Amino acid sequence: MKNVSQHNPFIFNCETCCTKCEGTSKNAYIFDEDAEFSSLYEQKLINYINQNTNFKAEKTTDKSYPDVRVLSQNKVVFYIEVKVQRRTFMAVQKYLPQSNLKPSETIALNESDLLRYFEIGEKIKEPIFLFWVLLSRPCVLKEREEKYYYRLVSELKPIWEKERDKRKFKRKSGEGDEVNGKHLGVTVNYHFSLNELKNWQKVL
Repeated sequence: MKNVSQHNPFIFNCETCCTKCEGTSKNAYIFDEDAEFSSLYEQKLINYINQNTNFKAEKTTDKSYPDVRVLSQNKVVFYIEVKVQRRTFMAVQKYLPQSNLKPSETIALNESDLLRYFEIGEKIKEPIFLFWVLLSRPCVLKEREEKYYYRLVSELKPIWEKERDKRKFKRKSGEGDEVNGKHLGVTVNYHFSLNELKNWQKVL
């Protein structure tokens, strides 16, 4: 199945794939469903930290801050924002040709979140980690496998400063973006390469 580059394990030749990912927009972006799915992985990560480390992890109560805060001796030592990636941006080369990204390596997050964490990171002394859960990408994952990637927000900022709009894509609004009359769905995503992230090899 896999036909990845010998020099880059995240670069796959999609033309050779026999189980191609869907390359069209799903049009229905169910905000509540996506949020609930992400919260499952937030809790898994919290449980892992509490059961396997000397730290205490809990959901963040501060508005607009990352999903999880991690404490040592009752003091916050770092924050973690959890993102779950279930779809592959198959049209990245079409819509973002200057990004030089391939679908198999591309991972995304809400640009407004990214910018907000840049701002928060400049105000507080505690580090902020972005933590991605990668699912349903058979070109770089085994069947039913999930992998985890992370990077400090402060380490992602230089990449954002260098690439800027080359990595930014705005999709059309779709079904489910509005909740109780408010537009909550993500329409502007910012993209990174898996090669720019670090692999977290534990199992949640």
